[in-house]
Amino acid sequence: MEHPPERKQNITFIPGSIASIRLFGVTVRLHFTFALLLVFLVVAGIGEGQSAPANAIYIAALFGSVALHEVGHALVGRHFSVRALEIVMFPIGGVTRLEQSPKPREEFWIAAAGPLVNIAIAAGLFLALLWRGALLPVQGLLRPTDANLLERIAGGNLVLAAFNLLPAFPMDGGRILRSALALRRPPEQATRLAARAGQFLAIGLGLYGLLAANFLLVFIAFFVYLGAAQESAAAVGQILTKGTPVRAAMVTDFRTLSHADTVRDAANLLLATSQQDFPVMHADQVIGLLGRAALLRAMASSGPESYVAGAMNRDFVRVSPDQDLAATIPLLSQAGSCVLVMEDDRLVGLLTSENLSEFLLLRRFGMPPA
Repeated sequence: MEHPPERKQNITFIPGSIASIRLFGVTVRLHFTFALLLVFLVVAGIGEGQSAPANAIYIAALFGSVALHEVGHALVGRHFSVRALEIVMFPIGGVTRLEQSPKPREEFWIAAAGPLVNIAIAAGLFLALLWRGALLPVQGLLRPTDANLLERIAGGNLVLAAFNLLPAFPMDGGRILRSALALRRPPEQATRLAARAGQFLAIGLGLYGLLAANFLLVFIAFFVYLGAAQESAAAVGQILTKGTPVRAAMVTDFRTLSHADTVRDAANLLLATSQQDFPVMHADQVIGLLGRAALLRAMASSGPESYVAGAMNRDFVRVSPDQDLAATIPLLSQAGSCVLVMEDDRLVGLLTSENLSEFLLLRRFGMPPA
């Protein structure tokens, strides 16, 4: 099956990553909070009935299992021509960011692929141990030792699969639930129902963790609740923007820079206005976009007298003013904080994350689109 060529985009990645690797053509990033979890697991394994090398192998195997789980999502998404932007490893698991929202039937298989990878790993290890006649009874797994290392890795994969199949966001089971609901309901409503299930699960998990003095469960519940809340907010955003053109939410009173302006000129404009992103013009043509972060980097590295043309982003994202606002939100997320609204080659407005948030707030209070 041929896949369309990947578009070159100015993609904003999830902040906080400290290292990255490539697996099957997908960038896997390690979030700093996941590194803290690895340190905790190493310290917790010291003094147990297993050697230091076995403890290191166990932790590396779990890390690899989570990474392969997410790669499973990415590869099945690639099969449906839904490209994975990145995989970020968090304490409660990985997050695979997709370029676009898949259709319900596609989402079912993309979501199911991760747990199926863990089940396949567990099945392979158990079958290998059974074939060698080295499979230990379940009671032998209660205390970590070098002898039960493979069984514990297999058991860990089964736990990963079971946890991710819980029917609540942001776990894979929640996405499977949403894909099933979306067959009979609007996608936004299906997302809200699945996200609500995730929030209820997180509250129950957190209460149980407090009563049982299990603060790891409370920690997990906190991340689950945040993930479900984000999905719910995204669903509300889709509901409030669907069928609304970009021109209803775009900024029409904005300032621009000339390609001959200096970084000092841009800094003065940044201070004089509330604008964070500035289109860079050559006559009547847009040739780039200079954001606040790029401006500060240029100020620090090249100095205030350097030209904005050397610091601007030439691969800016552009949308039409008549484009559906709901379909534009993912582009804004990928681009960062601003996309240019252009009619043919004429700049007519900016769509920024700040203005979009204000537009959604007003829509929630009943303001009709312009």
